[in-house]
Amino acid sequence: MKIEEMLEKIVLFKGLTSDQISQLIKVARSEEFKAGEIIFKEGEKGDKLYIILSGSVRISKQIPGSGEEALAVLKPGDFFGEMALIDDVERSADAIANEKSSILSIDKNSFESLLFLNKDLAYTILWNFVKTLSRRLRDTNEKLRALLAMKGGF
Repeated sequence: MKIEEMLEKIVLFKGLTSDQISQLIKVARSEEFKAGEIIFKEGEKGDKLYIILSGSVRISKQIPGSGEEALAVLKPGDFFGEMALIDDVERSADAIANEKSSILSIDKNSFESLLFLNKDLAYTILWNFVKTLSRRLRDTNEKLRALLAMKGGF
């Protein structure tokens, strides 16, 4: 699958024109990671969004006394690290290449410049961000509700 086709299917870029997708690709950078290679660590300053082109990435946290707890395994077409484009908060988890992976990254400065220069693109992407974050918050609330119900506290 071509990079353009993959980006068109990613929820953050849904609704972008092919010209806008091309502009996005111009500010993106291709990165390769070996199996087990750390992409970023929890607590680091985030400055990039990552999109998996091939391979897989494990998002995990280190739990004291237990070791690594995998939160998700992401596949081609999935994205991670997007919060770094919105805020200046440290990374909330580790990202580790689960296998040899090809990843497209977009750094915060390039992303902000692109949004500043193209208001229609900015509107579409930022609205998609809002919908994505809202969906994730609802999912988290449901998981928390289920956890509390299992413990008899809800």
